[in-house]
Amino acid sequence: MGDRSTDMHLARKGRAVGVVIAVTMLVWMGAQWLGGQMGWPVRFVFLFDLAAIAALIWALVVTYQIWRTRRDNRG
Repeated sequence: MGDRSTDMHLARKGRAVGVVIAVTMLVWMGAQWLGGQMGWPVRFVFLFDLAAIAALIWALVVTYQIWRTRRDNRG
């Protein structure tokens, strides 16, 4: 099994991923709602879509890194 510092580091990364996913979804939904209420052009609102996609891809990559590190430390 991994040492304590590695486990704590991975736990910290996992919490960061969770926070990023939650905040991304809240900001994205808020931007979609606000854009509809204020009549923002679709081009502008689409930027929020791209930012959300980028944040979720980052979260996926970090989650994969966590999984690989845990798997490598087990064997």
